Amino acid sequence: MTETIKKIGNYRWTICALIFFATTINYLDRQVIGILKPLLESDLDIGEKAYSHIVMAFQFFYAFGMVLTGRLIDKWGTKLGYGIAVIFWSIAAMGHALAKGALGFGFWRSLLGLGESANFPAANKSIAEWFPKKERAIAFGILNSGTNVGAIVAPLAVPAIVAVWSWQAAFIITGAVGFIWLIFWFTMYEVPARKKSLSKTEYDYIHSDPEEQNVTNEHVSWFSLLKYRQTWLFFIGKGMTDPIWWFYLFWIPGWLAEVRGTGLNIKTFGLPLAFIYTATTVGSIFGGWLSSYMIKKGMTPFRARSITMLIFALLVTPIVFASSPSISTWGAVCLIALAAASHQAWSANIFTTVSDSFPKKAVSSVTGIGGMAGALGGLGVSYFAGFILDLYKKAGHVETGYVIMFAIAASAYILAWIIMNVFAPKKKIVEI
Repeated sequence: MTETIKKIGNYRWTICALIFFATTINYLDRQVIGILKPLLESDLDIGEKAYSHIVMAFQFFYAFGMVLTGRLIDKWGTKLGYGIAVIFWSIAAMGHALAKGALGFGFWRSLLGLGESANFPAANKSIAEWFPKKERAIAFGILNSGTNVGAIVAPLAVPAIVAVWSWQAAFIITGAVGFIWLIFWFTMYEVPARKKSLSKTEYDYIHSDPEEQNVTNEHVSWFSLLKYRQTWLFFIGKGMTDPIWWFYLFWIPGWLAEVRGTGLNIKTFGLPLAFIYTATTVGSIFGGWLSSYMIKKGMTPFRARSITMLIFALLVTPIVFASSPSISTWGAVCLIALAAASHQAWSANIFTTVSDSFPKKAVSSVTGIGGMAGALGGLGVSYFAGFILDLYKKAGHVETGYVIMFAIAASAYILAWIIMNVFAPKKKIVEI
């Protein structure tokens, strides 16, 4: 294996590492507010409904930003587009320190959502540019694990920063990290055709898929993509499952503190959260590896993705028992970890269905359309979660609200998989 890598070359994995760190920063910046939720509730009187509105502001601009940024990245290219996005969202992340209440947080979350919406369209396009199909899922699994690393770092770093300085400093310090990444990005990234140091062997390997022989750089009309069933199935799959991940990110810290906490707070729930997101890192990489392994053994990319997604859709379902009084706190944490890890494995594969189905020139645009669906679904889930949790909290039974949310999480992936496979068109590359 090592000899093969040396023979082919491995600069594409350097690119994967760059995108991994960008995604880590992306999720570090968005996760800070979830860690600070209990503190903001007490210091600034931000309740469940107000908090849900703040989350929704992020998701609204993230949703429509996905379409815009996906289109712009297809037009501008990944190097420039990704760089501008990181500058924008880093400034927005730091701006949270200026907020004095729910309205201020809503404003900065809106800008953060708009900037961060570019991450996955840019990342997915970069993977399509730098990897052949047989390696794309594992590459995406690795970069997607950055979401988990960011979510691990946040509960460990944020309480420490708050203890030494303030919650405002947590936003400033984490937001500033993006500017360090930009140095490496602009220095090291280029598309394969313009990367002078790239060996011919690795270049040929990257472009070894049969359809690569007829690649053009012409832009594809955004509206023309809506006529393909593959676009809509990706839209549905993301729209039904991404909201569950949003719920994990923004409400699990509160669940730990309010329901399963028994003394857990911003200073002490870091370990359970770190455990959950460590598990998701494993899930992301393993999910990408599993479908890549199946492809290398002769299975078609479409079938390999479908089987892998079914496996992990089934592994999400035990989360329905997380709120059971008969299960210990750490038992419940393990169920959350399994579900979150399975989501990331699912995500590593559903993203690669885009590059399996569409030529590279359309990948970012289609990814943006699906990402918009996920964020819009997240809007609905955030509103519902805020409403239902506030309702049951006032009644003195907030745990019942979480029971309902976990039941939704348990069923979403199976239903999405059924729809995507029942209505799937003939498994072939879309000709545009």
